[in-house]
Amino acid sequence: MDFASQAEVEGIRNTVERIRRQVAQVIIGKEHTVDLLLIALLCEGHVLLEDVPGIGKTTLAKTLARTVRCSFSRIQFTPDLLPSDITGVNVYNQRENQFEYRPGPVMAQMVLADEINRAGPRTQSALLEAMEERQITVDGVTRPLPYPFLVLATQNPVEMEGTFPLPEAQVDRFLMRVALGYPAREEERLMLRRFRTQNPLAALEPVVGVDDIRTAGAICRRVYVHPVVEDYLLDLVRASREDAGVELGVSPRGTLALLRAAQAWAALNGRAFVIPDDVKQMAQPVLGHRLVLRPDARLHGHTADAVLARLLQATPVPVEETWAAALPTPA
Repeated sequence: MDFASQAEVEGIRNTVERIRRQVAQVIIGKEHTVDLLLIALLCEGHVLLEDVPGIGKTTLAKTLARTVRCSFSRIQFTPDLLPSDITGVNVYNQRENQFEYRPGPVMAQMVLADEINRAGPRTQSALLEAMEERQITVDGVTRPLPYPFLVLATQNPVEMEGTFPLPEAQVDRFLMRVALGYPAREEERLMLRRFRTQNPLAALEPVVGVDDIRTAGAICRRVYVHPVVEDYLLDLVRASREDAGVELGVSPRGTLALLRAAQAWAALNGRAFVIPDDVKQMAQPVLGHRLVLRPDARLHGHTADAVLARLLQATPVPVEETWAAALPTPA
């Protein structure tokens, strides 16, 4: 197999560093969150943003889209939103005497699905096809979605009145779940000063293009993973399925998502190989939302994140001597 070279990985690191610096012109702090979104972009995955309103989720999505020269659209999910409001419709053109397709907001490279759990199941299923198949179907005609295609879906974890809970099948299709959190005091002070007279997003210029993202994503999938590290990843996944407090463990889709995220995290940190710490770093955002606890575990106050943290603590981590000696020679 043709593994990624150190030079290729350094190229990814330089690309990511340019994106980080540009995003930092608008977004203050949140460096780790930005890295997670970049990993989702490189892995062709989607992100579930769970946090309270007003902390910058929309601004972050717009900033990332403009930085990587991607088209952007925002969909406000409401109970009366129809599938056609997302996918688009065929409209009869009297002049041409035929129907023509009017694209919906999902036909963009980066889509912010705001308050996704406020829409009904039919509308959510329309987005589900787009997320999983990277295509939409309107009146029996299937149309591919552009590359890259990244859905950033938001949920308010506090206010649940008038919402439709996302089915497990849809939650599992998100590569990772991310929470922004409130800014630190000094970060919020800097935000006040930066946004006092104008919005810096208006003057933001792209620093990379679609071809750069495509190339970087292909390199990430070639990052070397030693069989011992694979075993550690598989041990962690299987532990989630065998835990007494877990009703539904990590799916095979989640296993593959963790592998790809660990490869991308390694590349972002300038390594052409995955180490066990990469798996541990990605486990919480990639696996946390995939665990469904048993009712008795929830009654005792356990959470999926707490169970996953316990599994990470209990799963033996391979020592460096078992995988370091067989690493590919840097090119």
